Amino acid sequence: MRIDIKTGALLFLVGAAIGAAAALLLAPRSGEETRELLSKKAERSRDYVVARGRDLRRAAEDLVTRGRRTAEDLVDRGKEVAARI
Repeated sequence: MRIDIKTGALLFLVGAAIGAAAALLLAPRSGEETRELLSKKAERSRDYVVARGRDLRRAAEDLVTRGRRTAEDLVDRGKEVAARI
């Protein structure tokens, strides 16, 4: 099963929301403590998503660069073969 980036991000956010709801329901904390906890978790989640986005962008850029080089190599080989004919 393959999950695309949008689906993966959505699943992550849904999981974060479920975790936050569970924390609210199960943790015996004051409102202020709960808000602080949620704020920290939201910030960590945002940082995680941003970092993974950067990682995915770098990986995509690397793939594009490798694909471009491969295409250029194939064009050069095709020219060499055509020149021999």
